[in-house]
Amino acid sequence: MNLPNTAEHKRLAASETRAADWKNWGPYLSERAWGTVREDYSPHGNAWEYLPHDHARSRAYRWNEDGLGGFCNRFQNTCLAVALWNERDPILKERLFGLTGNEGNHGEDVKEYYFYLDGTPTHAYMKMLYKYPQVEYPYARLVEENGRRDRLAPEFELIDALHDAFAESRYFDVFIEYAKEDEEDILCRITAVNRGPDPAALHVLPHLWYRNTWAWGYDRPKPTLHDASNGSNVAVVRGEHPHLGERFWYVFAPGSEPPELLFTENETNAEHLFGAANASPYVKDGIHEAVVNKHLDRVNPAREGTKVAARIRTVIAPGESYTVKVRFSNQALARPFADFCKIFDRRIEEADAFYDAIQPPNLTADERSVQRQAFAGLLWSKQFYHYSTELWLKGDPAAPPPPDSRLFGRNSDWGHLYNLDVLSMPDTWEYPWFAAWDLAFHMIPMAMLDPEWAKRQLIVLLREWYMHPNGQIPAYEWAFGDVNPPVHAWAAWRVYKIARNVTGVADTEFLEKVFHKLLLNFTWWVNRKDASGSNIFQGGFLGLDNIGVFDRSAPLPTGGRLEQADGTAWMGMYCLNMLAIALELARTKPAYEDVATKFFEHFVAIANAINRACGGRGLWDEEEGFYYDMLSLPDGRLLPMKVDSFVGLIPLFAVETIEPDLLEKLPRFRQRMEWFIKYRPHLVEEIASLTHQGEGGRLLLSLVDRFQLESVLGRMLDPAAFLSDYGLRAVSKKHEAEPYTFAVDGQVHQVRYEPAESSTGLFGGNSNWRGPIWFPVNYLMIESLQKYHHYYGDELKVELPHGTGRVATLEEVAAELSRRLASIFLRDEEGRRAFYGGVDYFQQDPHWRDYALFYEYFHGDNGAGVGASHQTGWTALVAKLIQQSGGAPGAAHVNGAAEAANGHALLHEVNGMLQPEPI
Repeated sequence: MNLPNTAEHKRLAASETRAADWKNWGPYLSERAWGTVREDYSPHGNAWEYLPHDHARSRAYRWNEDGLGGFCNRFQNTCLAVALWNERDPILKERLFGLTGNEGNHGEDVKEYYFYLDGTPTHAYMKMLYKYPQVEYPYARLVEENGRRDRLAPEFELIDALHDAFAESRYFDVFIEYAKEDEEDILCRITAVNRGPDPAALHVLPHLWYRNTWAWGYDRPKPTLHDASNGSNVAVVRGEHPHLGERFWYVFAPGSEPPELLFTENETNAEHLFGAANASPYVKDGIHEAVVNKHLDRVNPAREGTKVAARIRTVIAPGESYTVKVRFSNQALARPFADFCKIFDRRIEEADAFYDAIQPPNLTADERSVQRQAFAGLLWSKQFYHYSTELWLKGDPAAPPPPDSRLFGRNSDWGHLYNLDVLSMPDTWEYPWFAAWDLAFHMIPMAMLDPEWAKRQLIVLLREWYMHPNGQIPAYEWAFGDVNPPVHAWAAWRVYKIARNVTGVADTEFLEKVFHKLLLNFTWWVNRKDASGSNIFQGGFLGLDNIGVFDRSAPLPTGGRLEQADGTAWMGMYCLNMLAIALELARTKPAYEDVATKFFEHFVAIANAINRACGGRGLWDEEEGFYYDMLSLPDGRLLPMKVDSFVGLIPLFAVETIEPDLLEKLPRFRQRMEWFIKYRPHLVEEIASLTHQGEGGRLLLSLVDRFQLESVLGRMLDPAAFLSDYGLRAVSKKHEAEPYTFAVDGQVHQVRYEPAESSTGLFGGNSNWRGPIWFPVNYLMIESLQKYHHYYGDELKVELPHGTGRVATLEEVAAELSRRLASIFLRDEEGRRAFYGGVDYFQQDPHWRDYALFYEYFHGDNGAGVGASHQTGWTALVAKLIQQSGGAPGAAHVNGAAEAANGHALLHEVNGMLQPEPI
């Protein structure tokens, strides 16, 4: 394998061959475990409300755990995290706080400030930052004020509630770092910096606990933790777990006395929550009660339990820092902190070397920093995921039986599903579950870091304990049966090629594995989502939430069905992805030529349908020069839904070129294709580029001909329509002044361009595909334009922007879109970053301005971050865009060493590493 020779790459190689298990421990602990169907045991399925934040500190979770800046092993048997208290809050800060979908005026939203700063794929080094206010956290005010606001008002944020405190920088920067000495020896460094003008008290409480696996009636042995301190200034806890065996936890803080150990049980406080008797006075919230409310009788005087915290109180002077050191090992260590700082220094140096080997040397320091933070967020969002739908549907022996409605409700037809894995998730707070089409996009930048793990993630969703027996891929926990765009074949093909470039190895075994399972999924789509058998697909909302006039996943108010331009285009793209994989496999295994032919012919049928079906009109509107969904009414009428949205741009995604040398190597495929062109001319005439060679003798498979392509691009590249300074909008800006309306049964349905938060509750309060910029579809458009240029070459040019008279090749258009998307995160000429919007404090303060937040989507006009602030998964695609399009204009690769050095300096300054190491 042709990997660089850095220490981290060696660890990755050892992990891949199973010579070592460097990925057993990682940041697999959610910042907040909530809003999950699997934790919802209510009769009405109110997952967001069933386990509120106020219950989390007192109730043992059934399926997973959470904690601030946490670490755990891949089965989450044992968890490490950090809790904080500023002597003003009514509760310990053990997990992040936010609003549920019903509490927020624009849906669920985290109300905390935290940043993922660095990490390596084996998690040998990880770093994050949490900004903890020194004043009382406004839990009630955030709920009340957002509850008063309607959808037309902005969200009420933490900086709004604590404006004066933040203006005076009355907060702590709490840096949480992890470093591994070996696979089972984990170090944690917690550094709190007082950014405020006055001395401020802070309690730092490193936590260690076991996930509760013993309280559900299955006779599982209960693990133990007990005080093993030996009279030194180090607190020591010895643990015994039936799976992990013996472990030792060490905590040190400056001073002559060891930190105070507080023990309790990770079990529900039934008395507090439900008025029922507790089996033991020592329950999950015992440490909170002892620290905040001074109820020392709530922690076990015998100094044992299944949950422990080390309490350290300090007063930090303005501008000063304070460090707590933690070590967790499978060995008893006589001097656990003797080499502590050296281990961290070594792992940080190795992380720098790892990224030096990955990042192009001509990137600017700012690009290097943003890209590395994007990678960090992706790595921190790897989460433990455990769910057995059979157990959840039936209930546990020690718990009351679930309501009968559960057996026929949400996910009841997914009884085969059993998940116990570490998965890439959209973020660690809002969605502590996997989302299938999100994960596919995550794996593109992930393959740049860790090709082996990227491949395994795509494979696992296709395994029999995930994929439905009928071939459907589970969408996400909220409703496994929802339909996401079929992008897994695309992701597998892209990961294969990225991995080949990174490692020098063409892993056709991986391609075969995914290809055979994707055949089942493709068949599911054809059988379930093509109602008339005409190769026009219905799909549903397809991940685009409220982009349409109606909820496309629900029965239409008119009856009939919606013939979807995007659903049909996604299937055209699926065909081409499967064709590309089959042709690649056919290079060494001729049997794949036949199945390649199948996907070639099916694509031709879809191309013909999208342009000719629906009464001969197709979904292409000749008058408008654009693709639209078609409403097929029960009486046979066909009504185009003329919303200028990404629905009409997605047909451009279905594009692939065929190299002439490939046809020479695969004669049976070539012969069948030539026969089809000759004897089915009425079908292939919609694909003119099949009979005309383009640049380099290539052939082009595309749903659109040149006229259609230029027509759609004219609209797409128009600043008054789709083209923003920061990428492509989800809905044309023309609908701001000219909203699309559709009247039926006395009701008027409308789609208006909304550049930021949605004003409609359709498909969820913060779902908004009605104007903002979304990275996944923008990224696919960039790739598609590159493929069109591969065929048309410099001969095809379009106006960029439309109406200016300036022309560009499609390759140049793709590069310009990449630049606009990356500019959301990079400093402009005035030093401002678009995603921070108009908040001057974030833009100017030296302790904020260089930290990146990778939002779910972005304001269609000014690029400000909107939606969930840590959707690092698919927004981490910016790392790939920077990789292929970054670099200062005119920067030479010979200056790479200097640029790399500048990049490290910026990164470590951003991370607070220029602070002197506390003694």
